[in-house]
Amino acid sequence: MRLRARPGLRSLVRETRLHPGAFVLPLFVVDGEDVRRPVSSMPGVEQLSVDQVVADARAAATAGVGGVLLFGVPDAKDAAGTAAWDAEGPVARALRALAREVPDLERWADVCLCEYTDHGHCGVLDAHAHIDLAATLPALARAAVTYAQAGATAVAPSDMLDGRVRVIRQALDGAGFPLLPIVSYAVKYASAFYGPFRDAAGSTPAFGDRRSHQMDPANTDEALREAELDLDEGADILLVKPAGAYLDVIWRVKERFGRPTAAYQVSGEYSMLKAAARAGWLDERRAALESLLAIRRAGADIVITYYAREAAAWLREEEARG
Repeated sequence: MRLRARPGLRSLVRETRLHPGAFVLPLFVVDGEDVRRPVSSMPGVEQLSVDQVVADARAAATAGVGGVLLFGVPDAKDAAGTAAWDAEGPVARALRALAREVPDLERWADVCLCEYTDHGHCGVLDAHAHIDLAATLPALARAAVTYAQAGATAVAPSDMLDGRVRVIRQALDGAGFPLLPIVSYAVKYASAFYGPFRDAAGSTPAFGDRRSHQMDPANTDEALREAELDLDEGADILLVKPAGAYLDVIWRVKERFGRPTAAYQVSGEYSMLKAAARAGWLDERRAALESLLAIRRAGADIVITYYAREAAAWLREEEARG
């Protein structure tokens, strides 16, 4: 108890610390200008036109947040997800604007077809409504190169399809981007916590689900195999998603590989905290910071969170109080 008696001592012996530079803020980019369209299931989160993405990214950078992760929500979708590699699509235009206006902020681009297909699945479908890897992997690689050319500082394939990291690495190298990192969703579970995200990204599957390629929540040994495969294919950062219900997996991935490890505090985790706070059931600030601290304590070097800006402000206030 002696080392917990005073705030100063507690700070001196604290083992895990939160800092805004470890946060990445997800942003949803839409077509148009001056658009701020609230996502009803995610209080405080909005779909944003490029000009508003720049405004929010600038505010995040000012707060000390380390980066942003862009998801595109185009006006037009088709069965092949061709808008994913449109050089004039919302994500590519946002990347160019951010590179110009907020150049020191990390600019990550999600690479998946689910936001761009009219059926909501993560790839091109064959005649039996199964994902066709032969058609999908080149499409993912093409999207990654488009984002690299637009100014992404990293690409983040989130589909969990076999072989996509290798194909993307080869495409980036061939296009003259051998130093562009891949943040691989190496361990992505078929989770119930993604619901609000699908409202924000317009990516709810028209039929079926994603359990054919996302992981069974019961498995952890498999997570290590998946992470190792992605490292072998050229991944630079390993990402675990979701975060809060999978702290043990974050720990195992970090302990086994010792590589830069990210974790995504997903939409359902965020929205549950928001809902409970609005109902007066918990102290949002304390609960949110505690949840982020737990993710860091489990081994995540980077935390992707919708709380990035709020948490950065709370941490600044705590620092100012000493």
